Amino acid sequence: MRDGARHTVGVTCVDPDWSATGALCVEHLAELGHQDVAVFGEAPAVYERHSRCAKRTLDGLRSRAREPGLKVLRRPREGGYDATAVTPSRIFDERPRTTGFVMQNESAVEPLLAVSRRQGRAVPEDVSVVAVQASERLTSAAVPAQETGRHAVGLLMGELDGAGRTARCSSHSN
Repeated sequence: MRDGARHTVGVTCVDPDWSATGALCVEHLAELGHQDVAVFGEAPAVYERHSRCAKRTLDGLRSRAREPGLKVLRRPREGGYDATAVTPSRIFDERPRTTGFVMQNESAVEPLLAVSRRQGRAVPEDVSVVAVQASERLTSAAVPAQETGRHAVGLLMGELDGAGRTARCSSHSN
C-alpha cells in the first residue's frame, strides 16, 4: 500500500475529474498554437505521496498532449519564492521555445511572471499561462467547489441512509 493511501482506507472522498482538468489545460494551449509546454508542478513530495490531484492532472495533461504532438516538460516547484523563481529560468534555458505553461501550484505563478518579464516575454503575448485551481489574472481551470460539495453531501447522505457505495472515492466532471 502506498504511504498516502495508508491514511485514507475507508474514507469516502469526492474529487473533481483531475484527468479532464489536465486535458482541458493542454487543449486550451494547443488551440492557442503552443507546441512546447511546461508543467510547473507541485513540490516533489506531493508526487511522492501519490497526491490524486497532482498525479491525475499530470496524467490527463500528458495523455491529451500526445494527440496534437505537444512537447511537455515537467518541473516541480522547489521551496520558497527564490528557489521557485529558478525553475522557470531553467525551463527557458533548457527549452527556449517553451511558450505555454500549466501551473499546478498557484504560489509558483508570481515567480514565473517575474522571470518572464525579466526575459522580455510578455504574458499573454509571448507566453500563455494556465493555472489549475485558481487565478484571477490568468486563464484558469476552475475547480467546481459548489458542485463537488453537493456531490460530497449526496455521498454522505447515502452513507448515513445505509445506501453507501462500494467505491470509496468519486470523481466528477468539471
